[in-house]
Amino acid sequence: MNMPETLSALQPELDAADRSLVDGVIARQLRPLAKTITLIESQREDHKLRAQRVLEALLPHTGGAMRVGISGVPGVGKSTFIEALGLYLIEQGLRVAVLAVDPSSSVTGGSILGDKTRMELLSQNSAAFIRPSPSACSLGGVAEKTRESMLVCEAAGFDVIIIETVGVGQSETAVAGMADIFCLLQLPNAGDDLQAIKKGIMEIADLIVINKADIDPSAAMRAKSQIKTALHMLRPASPNWTVPVLTLSALKKDGVTEFWNTVMDYRKALTASGEFDAKRRHQALAWMWELIDSGLRSRFRSHPQVKNELPALAQAVEEGSTTPSIAALRLLGHL
Repeated sequence: MNMPETLSALQPELDAADRSLVDGVIARQLRPLAKTITLIESQREDHKLRAQRVLEALLPHTGGAMRVGISGVPGVGKSTFIEALGLYLIEQGLRVAVLAVDPSSSVTGGSILGDKTRMELLSQNSAAFIRPSPSACSLGGVAEKTRESMLVCEAAGFDVIIIETVGVGQSETAVAGMADIFCLLQLPNAGDDLQAIKKGIMEIADLIVINKADIDPSAAMRAKSQIKTALHMLRPASPNWTVPVLTLSALKKDGVTEFWNTVMDYRKALTASGEFDAKRRHQALAWMWELIDSGLRSRFRSHPQVKNELPALAQAVEEGSTTPSIAALRLLGHL
């Protein structure tokens, strides 16, 4: 797609440092890849401008990977499953990137970033790249720059990109808006069938996996039956795909082949109907609006009159001398 001349004119040429990053990423070199993602995650204004230029240069090389979102409650075995899946895919001749999001402390802001430790075998494989990033208290179980990092990994020639969320609840579903397929991991004995039909994360899953099925096979089969029954009560996300429920043991690597075959069946079904490409286009547009909303909030907070009046109005709202709506309208009036 040719970019309009008015937009192309706004994009300055890359300097030597940024050109080196772009060339290194395209050449599938891990060090430039890691440095580029670090640049993208930086909060410095000059780094943000550089990151935009680098991303624009990499954009023609993106779009070739299968994007797999993995979510589930803490303790469901996401890291063990991803390592087993990654090693299996590498055995099939594929290159795998894992973007793992660690929860950040709401008190200190710090993150452990221990995913490479939990995926020791995968992290040592030359065909794999694991990048842990802090959620920085972003909503939806993913980090603020996960989408951009995903594009960089695609430009680096990875065939499969796995996005691992933090341990999420029913409403934290942002990963579904950036992945081709959204896979939800469940535990046996995780709840009754009423719990299973709660709307939110369940109704947007494209594939549901009951992990640790080897611990209690009978409980896993009961959970599978309950979830399949519950799914019939929800409106399917796609008319061309019935959400499967699989049982699996990531620790024993039992069921990983069936899982990946199901992922490929999903891609084939949605590609044949045209939904696969349409889904990516919709996600890109939604991403644009998210960035617009984020940019407007940032500009609002940095507006001189807003910064001047905000402390007094915030205090007035806390003391009850004005209402939140009146204060908000006054501050928004400056825009």
